[in-house]
Amino acid sequence: MRKISTAIFIFGIFFLFSCKENKKHSIPVKTAALQNECVHRLTDVIVYDIFNPPVAGRIYAYSNLAFYEALRFKDSSSISITAKMKGFDKMPAPEKIKEYNFSLAAAKAFYKVAKSLIFSKDILVKTEIKLLEQFKKNMDENEYNNSIAFGDSIASIILKRSATDNYRETRGMPRYNVFNNEKGKWQQTPPDYFDAMEPNWILIKPMLLDSVAQFAPPPPPPYSLDKGSEYYKQLMEVFTLTKNLTPSQDTIARYWDDNAFVTKHEGHLTYANKKTTPPGHWMGIVSILTQQNKLGEVATAKVFALSACAMFDGFITCWHEKYKSRTIRPITVIQENIERDWEPILQTPPFPEYISGHSVISSAAATILTKLLGNNYAFTDTTELEYLGLQRSFKSLDEAATEVGISRMYGGIHYRAAIDQGRLQGQKIGELYLHVY
Repeated sequence: MRKISTAIFIFGIFFLFSCKENKKHSIPVKTAALQNECVHRLTDVIVYDIFNPPVAGRIYAYSNLAFYEALRFKDSSSISITAKMKGFDKMPAPEKIKEYNFSLAAAKAFYKVAKSLIFSKDILVKTEIKLLEQFKKNMDENEYNNSIAFGDSIASIILKRSATDNYRETRGMPRYNVFNNEKGKWQQTPPDYFDAMEPNWILIKPMLLDSVAQFAPPPPPPYSLDKGSEYYKQLMEVFTLTKNLTPSQDTIARYWDDNAFVTKHEGHLTYANKKTTPPGHWMGIVSILTQQNKLGEVATAKVFALSACAMFDGFITCWHEKYKSRTIRPITVIQENIERDWEPILQTPPFPEYISGHSVISSAAATILTKLLGNNYAFTDTTELEYLGLQRSFKSLDEAATEVGISRMYGGIHYRAAIDQGRLQGQKIGELYLHVY
C-alpha cells in the first residue's frame, strides 16, 4: 500500500510541476498535496524510530515551520510565523532578480530539517531524491538551483534554533528519581515499569509561551482514600466506568490510544506494537481537513505550522504540571487498594497523570483548526486505518477533541480532572496562537 502511495505521489509531482511556477500555472488545490505527502512520510519515520509524543511534536513543529517559511513568499500577503516566536533569527528573503519555485524550496527546507531531527535518515533521503529529480526534470537549472539554495537557507535558520532549545542537553541528564515513600505520588507502572518519560521536558524552550508555567492549571484534587474526598470520587469513577465499558466506549479508548510503543506479554514472550503518536494523529487530521477544505498551498502550510507549534508548546507546559504535581496513576491506586487484578484496557504511559497530555494538545490543535476552518465541519478521520484498521466520523472538531479527552478515562489511565483541565489549557494555548497570527 505504501509503495503504491509513493508511486502516485511521484507521478503527481511530475504532472503538477511540468509547468514553471514563475508562469503561475500551479494548481493550488493539488500542489497542496505536496506538504501532506511530506508530513505522511515523516510520520512513517517517527513511528519507525519510536519517538515519544513530546519529541514527535518537536519534530513536526520545526519541519512544518521550515516548509511554511520557505513557501510563504508565494503569497505576498503571508507573514513570517517565526518572526513573532522566541529564539529564531530573521528569515532570509528571496532575491528579486532571481527566479524561484517556492514549492521546491519548501520541500527542500522540510526534508533538511526533518532529516536532522530523526534517526532513520535514509528512509526520508530516498523519498527526497525522487521528489527533487522530478522537480529538476521540469525546471530551468538556474531556477532549480536558486530554489534549493533558498530552501537550505531557511532550514539552516530553523535548525539553528532547534540546536539551542535545550533538547540536546536534556538527553544527557540523570534518570528521574521516583520517591517510593511518598503516598499519592507517581510510581512506575506495570507491565514494564518503564523509567519516567521526558522528566526534563520543561527545560525545552517554548515557541510562543512566555514561560512553561503560562496557563498553568489549578492543582489536582489532593490524594485521599477518604470516601467523601473529591479524589476518591474521581478514582471510583474510573474504576466503575472501566468495569462496565460498552463496546462503543472500548472502541473510542483504543482508537485514540496513540501510544507509540505498546508492549504485549504472552507467557514468556514479549512483543510490541508501534503506532502513531497524538501529534502524529492530529497531523493526519490536519492533512484530511486541508484537502477536504481545498486549501491552497500557503494556507495549508500555515495550518500545519500553527497546529504543530501549538502542540509543541502544549507538551512543554503540560509536562511542567505533570512533574510538578506528580499525580499517581489509577492503576497503582486501584491495584493497591481496591482490586489487585484490575487492568485498564490501555497500557498506562510512563509519566505522571495530571494533566492529560492528549487532551491538551488535541484541544490546542482543534481550537486552531476550528478558527481557520469552522467548527461545524463534519469529517471522517482515517488516520488510524493504517495502524488499527479503524476510522471515525465527527460532526465537528470540538466533538473530536471532546472524544479524545473522555477516551483517556475509558482507557483507565486518567481521572476526570486531568481531562477537563487539559482541555482548558489546550484551548488557551490555541487561542494564544490565533491572537498572534
